[in-house]
Amino acid sequence: MFRRWLPRRLSHGEEATLVEHLDELRTRLVICLVAIVPAFILCFAFHTQIMKWLTGPLPDDRKLVTFGVTEPFTTSIKVSMIAALALALPVVLWQVWSFLAPAVSPHFQRVVFWFVLLATALFVAGVTFMYVIVLPRALDFLTSYDEEIYNIQIRASYYYTFAAMTLLAGGLAFLMPIFVLALVRLRVLTSRTLRANRRIAYVLLLMFAILLPTVDPVSLAFETIPLLILYELAVWLSVLMERRWSRGWDDELAGAEF
Repeated sequence: MFRRWLPRRLSHGEEATLVEHLDELRTRLVICLVAIVPAFILCFAFHTQIMKWLTGPLPDDRKLVTFGVTEPFTTSIKVSMIAALALALPVVLWQVWSFLAPAVSPHFQRVVFWFVLLATALFVAGVTFMYVIVLPRALDFLTSYDEEIYNIQIRASYYYTFAAMTLLAGGLAFLMPIFVLALVRLRVLTSRTLRANRRIAYVLLLMFAILLPTVDPVSLAFETIPLLILYELAVWLSVLMERRWSRGWDDELAGAEF
């Protein structure tokens, strides 16, 4: 019954007019919004537990304060919305993939399925790493810096934005091997290119780590080292992929059932 309300995904190579593409895009955006609304309601119902979880890395001697009549409520709304976007992310990614899938051959569609599973695991690992390792050390450094000069008070709305963006950035940073392997799989990059430009990649990764929300040198080191390790992992995985292709693995995978 609900299937007729879902947009029809075009098959590979099927032609469609601009109006049809725009109509499908509009429908998929509506589906994303429909997924976010109940996720927001659920997250708002449990916003107290979510906010307590986000304040976990904060040093025990630091308390959050609010300035203004509406800030406690608006802060809860903000936290609930960020959590809802994270909760609805699988639906959003599925809609994005469904919209782009017709441009990719069925063989690549099967490969991307496993890339998505790996990306999910890496994103969770990145968020966990930032929450357990980076965020506590960053907060301990930042909230005690020059404390003999300042009366340090931490505003709740600013803190939750900082914590959420740090966790999100860490999760996205851990997806770097997926993007590298995808470019290798599409023959845009090769393992030889990755190894030859290793120094340039290290500089770019360091610049990316600097752009992350945490700004202290301790956190910068904790953020850069995993990125370098993940890059090297991506290089050696690309070597393995290319070796399997040279053995005719593509032909085997094309006929495999997933």
